[in-house]
Amino acid sequence: MNRDIPFTVDHVGSFLRPIAIKEARKKVQEGSLTKEELRAIEDHEIKELVESQKAVGLKGITDGEFRRGFWHLDFLEELNGVEGYVPETGYNQTFHGKAAPSYNVRVVDKLSFNENHPFLEDFAFLKKTVETGDGSVAKATIPSPAMLLRQEILANDGSSRINEIYPDLSEFYEDLAKTYQAAVRAFYEKGCRYLQFDDTNWAFLADQTKREELLKQGIDPKEMAQVCTTIINKALADKPADLTVTTHICRGNHASSWLFSGGYEPIAEELFATNYDGFFLEYDSDRAGDFTPLRYWKNKESKVVLGLVTSKFPELEEKDQIKARLKEAQEFIPLENLSISPQCGFASTEEGNHLTEEEQWDKIRLLQEVADEVWDR
Repeated sequence: MNRDIPFTVDHVGSFLRPIAIKEARKKVQEGSLTKEELRAIEDHEIKELVESQKAVGLKGITDGEFRRGFWHLDFLEELNGVEGYVPETGYNQTFHGKAAPSYNVRVVDKLSFNENHPFLEDFAFLKKTVETGDGSVAKATIPSPAMLLRQEILANDGSSRINEIYPDLSEFYEDLAKTYQAAVRAFYEKGCRYLQFDDTNWAFLADQTKREELLKQGIDPKEMAQVCTTIINKALADKPADLTVTTHICRGNHASSWLFSGGYEPIAEELFATNYDGFFLEYDSDRAGDFTPLRYWKNKESKVVLGLVTSKFPELEEKDQIKARLKEAQEFIPLENLSISPQCGFASTEEGNHLTEEEQWDKIRLLQEVADEVWDR
């Protein structure tokens, strides 16, 4: 584990897609551009993005998720035993705002990691582009294993065959953990030393409305949170000592809209019992609640990254307000264990949030200014 990671100013991973990529994807769908030509365009735009991230002082560098349509589905559908499909009823979670595209994944066979997963080569390209001796680190972002658990059990829209494939759900949980153990190992072998599991499932389990719905189905959200902790910790059980693995807890992020609401209190004990090296927590609105759940943070080797600046809208936050909230959080966590970031990515889906690329970078610059003053860098 690198004690500098997460960095004092960090970010979740996705950035607004350039027009060149959006246009190229349309041409591929129309049949006027090959996938190879699209990849060459993506390569060029990712190289440009890497330089832009470095220019605003970021050290943990991603590919912006430029090759993805969705932050999670593109990865999950390439696992053995999972397929992507177009559900007749649309995406099975309702956003407070614009609806997500009608696409999803489902488990159709026993789970395992695909050793030829395309994200591995995507990361190899990023690492070669990023790590040029300037202290920058290539960061890979993938969805948490809990996302498949939520899809198949907690947010089941009736299409799941999980009970047919895994009559004993404990075997599903075990295979899910083993699949991610293999994923962690595969990324490490590609040279990854900074890996992030993105996760909306914790926010789902913290949302009071969702908790009530689960209880009506006979599902105890507290027990499911404990199951998630067990799966994640098994996935991280063989993590190499020099690999930093963080998580980002998200309440939904598509075209500046959101899915879930509620503070971390209902799931904080289970969340902070996971063996992550860093926790990216959204704290950009009243929907996130207060800092008191941070009292469950116990691992003094880990960091908590406060998402105090929204990625959904262009208006810049007040520096004094960010500093005040940082001061408030220090009641529970020392400053040396805190970092700051935007609350989420700028484009969890390829459509992106409602701000411009320059406004996106303004958010990062603001955080750098705050960090210079608070951490006396």
